[in-house]
Amino acid sequence: MSSVSIIGTGDMAAALAGRALAGGNAVEIIGRDPARAGELAAGLDGATVGTFDAVPAGDLVVLAVPYAGAAAVVGEFGDALRGKVVVDLTNPVSPDAESLVTPDDSSGAQEIAKAVPTGAHVVKAFNTVFGHMLARGGALDVLLAGDDAEAKAAVSAFITSLGLRPRDTGPLAMARWLEGTGLLMISLGRRGGSFDFALGVETSDSALGAHTSA
Repeated sequence: MSSVSIIGTGDMAAALAGRALAGGNAVEIIGRDPARAGELAAGLDGATVGTFDAVPAGDLVVLAVPYAGAAAVVGEFGDALRGKVVVDLTNPVSPDAESLVTPDDSSGAQEIAKAVPTGAHVVKAFNTVFGHMLARGGALDVLLAGDDAEAKAAVSAFITSLGLRPRDTGPLAMARWLEGTGLLMISLGRRGGSFDFALGVETSDSALGAHTSA
């Protein structure tokens, strides 16, 4: 099992922490507001509370914060993230949720990777899974991307421990397309009137397809 520190106290942080604990992982909750982090941890059986900008206890550090503040959070932790696997689940979308806010030749994950210290590795994952669907349960697919094989293996093992299926899409440059997929899912939810669906991969006679679940 893994040891994971989750930076953030929102719905996605709560959903991920709940499944992580159920999967036998050690979970630390970290937030700018210690009281809010403590409240979230108190509602979870076995979670601990960490100190913002101190060295996270987990080998995996999940950025469960809005993309607009992710690079700043990484900067504040600085060398405390050295040697960690940083899991970026952000979706860098515009306020109107109609476009990405990252450069055309980059991604949110790649921009975050520029801010982490030497020895830390960024893996994109979980951005194509809605938090309430994660909390609901079920064997959902989690698309991931990263440049370091060991880091991706660690994140894949963590995903598996949650009862989910890791789907490796390639190097970190693929994160742009994962983030585009996240934007597409948000757009589908807004225009379709429901976010109660999950994107995944089915294999049948070598055919790939998307499935939905409600």
